[in-house]
Order: sequence, then C-alpha cells, then structure tokens
Amino acid sequence: MSKQPKVSKRGAIPPFFVMEVMRAAAEREAAGREVLHMEVGQPSTGAPKAVLDKAASLLAGGDPLGYTGALGIPPLRAAIAQWYRDRYGVAVPESRVVVTTGSSGAFQLGFLAAFDPGDRVAMASPSYPAYRHTLTAIGVEPVELPTGPEHRFQPTIALLEQLDPPVQGLIVASPANPTGTMLSREELTALSDWCKANGVRMVSDEIYHGLTYGTDAVTAAEINEQALVVNSFSKYFSMTGWRLGWMIVPDDLIRSVECLAQNLFISAPTISQIAAVEAFACTEELEGHIARYARNRALLLEELPKAGFSNLAPADGAFYIYADVSAMTDDSEALAKQILEDTGIACTPGIDFDPARGRRFLRFSFAGSEATIAEAARRLIAWSRR
Repeated sequence: MSKQPKVSKRGAIPPFFVMEVMRAAAEREAAGREVLHMEVGQPSTGAPKAVLDKAASLLAGGDPLGYTGALGIPPLRAAIAQWYRDRYGVAVPESRVVVTTGSSGAFQLGFLAAFDPGDRVAMASPSYPAYRHTLTAIGVEPVELPTGPEHRFQPTIALLEQLDPPVQGLIVASPANPTGTMLSREELTALSDWCKANGVRMVSDEIYHGLTYGTDAVTAAEINEQALVVNSFSKYFSMTGWRLGWMIVPDDLIRSVECLAQNLFISAPTISQIAAVEAFACTEELEGHIARYARNRALLLEELPKAGFSNLAPADGAFYIYADVSAMTDDSEALAKQILEDTGIACTPGIDFDPARGRRFLRFSFAGSEATIAEAARRLIAWSRR
C-alpha cells in the first residue's frame, strides 16, 4: 500500500482575495454580462509610448534577450539612482539598487535576506495581504497592529511599544493599500528613529509614490540607510504586467539579496528592464494619468456618500477608497458579491486587508477610466435607493 507524500504547511496560506473577485468578474464577463472593474489595483492605461517603442524595436531586431545579472542591468540601476536624485534629492549609490521581478519579488528577497524563521515583523492592519502571507510562508510571524481612523490607519510608536515580545521588523507603506493614507516626514522619521533605537529593520513599501494628491510622499531612503525600500514600475509607471520592480538595499544585505536572486529568479525580465530605462523620461505622459486619478478620486469622495458609503478613509494617495460599510453589513464579502450581481461593479471586501475587522469594509479602486468611475458612481447611487 502506497503512502501519500508530504504536503508542506507553508503553502497553506489564505488566498489573495482580490484575485478571487477578479475571477468572479471574469466569469460574469465570459457569460456576456458587463463588469465595471473597481476591484484590482492596476492602471487601466498601458506602458508609456517610449517604453512600448523600445520593446518593439528589441523584438523586431531579433535580440536574443538572454539572462541579465541578478541585480539588474547597469543602465536601469543607474536610471533608478538618478530618479532618487532628481525626485527626492537623495544620493542613492547604484550599488544599492537591485532590480526585481515586480515588487513581489522584492518583498520575497528582502524578507528572506533580513529575517529568520521565528522572527516577528509588525505592520498596520489593514494592509496589503501579501506582506502577511509571504512572511508566513517563510516562517516569519506577521504581527498586525490594529489601526483605525484615530491612527489614520498607520502604525504608531505607541502601538509598537505595546508589543510583547518585541519585533525584529516593521513594514510601513505610504501611501498605503487599501486606505491611501500617508505618513508625514515627521511621522516617518519618528518611526525610523524608533527602529534604529530598537534594532528593528524597517521595510518601506513605496510602490504608490507619485500617486499623491496635494502632498508628496517621503522616501525612507532619505531617512534610514538600514531600511529596505521597495518600489515598482506597476503603479506610477503603468507597467503592471511587465513584472518589474526594484529595491534600495542596505549594504549589509546586498550580497545576500544577490545570491538569493541568482537562485530564485536568475534575473528580472530582460525586455522589461531594457525598455523601462525609457520610462523615466515619460513624466509628462504619466502625470496625465495622475490628473485623471485625481478627478476620479474627487468624484468618488463626492458621490459615494450619496450611495450610503459615508465613512471613508483619507485617500491621500494611491488609487483606492476604503469604505466602512458596518452600517450596511457585517459581511463585506457577501455585500461585494451582491453589488457585483446587482450592478456589475466589482469591488474588494476588506477581509483581504484585515482578517479580523475587514468584514466591515470595502475597497474601491479608481484606477479605471473617468467614464467607468462616473458610471459606477451612478449605479451605486441608484442601487442604494432601491
């Protein structure tokens, strides 16, 4: 009689629920029914024209597009370092820039290099679910800090000092997913100082930098040389499917990250790396996207309360509205399914971002076209009145 082979417990992590919503939306579309997509955090625009032109020329030229070095091609690493000098006034050595397979690859490499099994890493709750799930898969304990409007959904020193036992890491995100809230320079500096004083590794998720409305985001690369700083071409640069991100890596982790990248990924996609060098010269085109997001944001902040969604997180940045729906339901998953069925609008229940309290929240993405967002608002208002 044969024995069943072992199945690792590391794979027994929750799903990324927004992907489940996307699947339900796709099934609806396959049945010939319309969907207005407000569930997924990706731009509805494509890559900048100069990036597309460069990729087309590479393909037309028959370039073999082989492996690159694990840290990324030198022209792209130099362009990223120049971006920090131009945008933030921060001198980041090219040697500390690592190109990754999306920000997802960056988090995997960074977490593996910085933390050991059994370590504890704190983060705000609600937050991006892949933080928790990736840490859990590698044997690191995610420690969620229950934040609310009184904290602007961001970690605070008071919350951190309540932790027992202490943590070895802290993840910050500004702007944050799903709330869009941001940390001021003073708040980020205070958290950084606390990390330095307590030997805690800061991980700064900055993939929504550039997507802000009124206040520029501050990079941890300016404040904490021991921080892992993660960014991506997926959001501001509108290159989601190109699977390209980067990290600013502290000197003491560079060799570990390089060896991990060699073994886990070999290198980020070559055509994406070469073409992405052109993206930094496309700010006029990209800022046009930000202007559209700002109009979508303003429309939703005005119209959602008319549909009964009146308790909204401050949407300082990113392209999300995080709505407290506790006056409507204590099951946001069921509510999201009902909204999709009744209106054709796909949105994400808060359980993705906050397993404990997320059943009282929905997330709406306003990364789509202005016509999509306006029609969604109209349908939600009509639905609420029914």
